[in-house]
Amino acid sequence: MTTDNSIPYLSEGTLSALGITTEDVIESIETLISSVENHSAWSAPKAVILPDDGRYMMAALAAADEPPLLAVKTVVLNPRNPERGLPQINGLVTILDSSSGLPVAVLDGNWITAVRTAGLSATAAKHMARKDSSVAAFIGCGVQAQSHLQAFSDMFPIKEIRLFGRGAVNIKSLCEVAEKCSLSSTVCESGEEALSDADLVISSVTYSANMSPFLNANWLKPGSFSAITDLAAPWEKESFAAFDQITIDDLEQEGALPNKLSPPEFFTGDLSDLVLGRFLRRNQDSDRNAFIFRGHAMGDLALSILAYQRASTGKL
Repeated sequence: MTTDNSIPYLSEGTLSALGITTEDVIESIETLISSVENHSAWSAPKAVILPDDGRYMMAALAAADEPPLLAVKTVVLNPRNPERGLPQINGLVTILDSSSGLPVAVLDGNWITAVRTAGLSATAAKHMARKDSSVAAFIGCGVQAQSHLQAFSDMFPIKEIRLFGRGAVNIKSLCEVAEKCSLSSTVCESGEEALSDADLVISSVTYSANMSPFLNANWLKPGSFSAITDLAAPWEKESFAAFDQITIDDLEQEGALPNKLSPPEFFTGDLSDLVLGRFLRRNQDSDRNAFIFRGHAMGDLALSILAYQRASTGKL
């Protein structure tokens, strides 16, 4: 915590330069999940405002006693931002001392969102995906696709990616990232084409209130793992019966919010149950498994603590 009146701001550039690895992020998430089990960390269901003009406004809150830090992330998605030369989604994370309530730091929320989302998916994949997964499909090719490609490339022997998205610029950019990683890329004409041969699926389509589902879980190959990070909006919910196991990030939050991401009977458990071994993570090699992500404040807190501590060693 700062000892003067200044509050450090960790920009995207500063955060990107910290050298935080996928392994670091997974470890920080699993450590915080253990703290929740020990009743020394807590989170609240996210608060959401949905104005009639298509904006999506969200706030997420989580706190821990060790270290004594509290993180509040606030985000606004505005589909008209690109017309103004801005990213669709922007936000901030504010860190307070969870004992005194005094401010500690402010972090760029876009970097936190991108890295923590991929980190949560990677944590689930560590337990639910086949270790020999080599083909990854991306439905949606924006920021989350790039962060997931980095995280999953660190974990699995990926050789090929398959892409299906709407934005030519994003598709080109993701193909360039894949080329730098020595991966081949195939741009697909449909969601079914992208999904059918994939071992790993990352669904990260930008939220839209008017989206019609266009993905069917029955198209997935046996043994696949899907990270569904977009409120499951592109998916036909009745097709989720094709999954052998579905883990959600937080069952308590899911129960508190009205717009359910999946029929509740399809859930095997949540991320805490998965990490703590409360159910068998993969019953057999042919299982189709999925992780459905609404947005877990514990992920924001875990990454914010990691980033703040790493940056603090550099004497901000």
